[in-house]
Amino acid sequence: MGTAGIDRQARAQKMSRPPRVVIDTNLVLSALVFAGGRLAPLRLAWQSGRVLPLVSRSTVSELIRVLTYPKFKLAAHEQEELLADYLPYCKTVRIPALPPATPACRDVFDVVFMELALAGKADALITGDRDLLSLAGKLACPILGADQFLGTFNIDR
Repeated sequence: MGTAGIDRQARAQKMSRPPRVVIDTNLVLSALVFAGGRLAPLRLAWQSGRVLPLVSRSTVSELIRVLTYPKFKLAAHEQEELLADYLPYCKTVRIPALPPATPACRDVFDVVFMELALAGKADALITGDRDLLSLAGKLACPILGADQFLGTFNIDR
């Protein structure tokens, strides 16, 4: 098989699998806590296997920490239920000791999402964070807002 055939086959295989995505903590929280909200299609997409969320030790730790914020008023069992609605659908990516180089970012807490996107070979980093969105086009992975992602990847609303 020639190079063109291999390229076509690789593209077809890539398109036949669900997109690998990194979803920032705020969007995961919105999708989980506000089940009937505007991000409900994103939650349904990971639950139905139409997207594969990628997580790392750092991003899971942040999600667990944020779920304990008093403003959410979530009991321990409610936090566990929300995590059970997300983590089983995710693929854990190990970030190498020397993480991939990322563009400079104003918020140091956003770097872990870019490192995860690169290390996990994500098809998109989905965020509502202005600091991350301002880096669109500067990362080897597309950085998309939630609505843009849902439209671009034809996720039913």
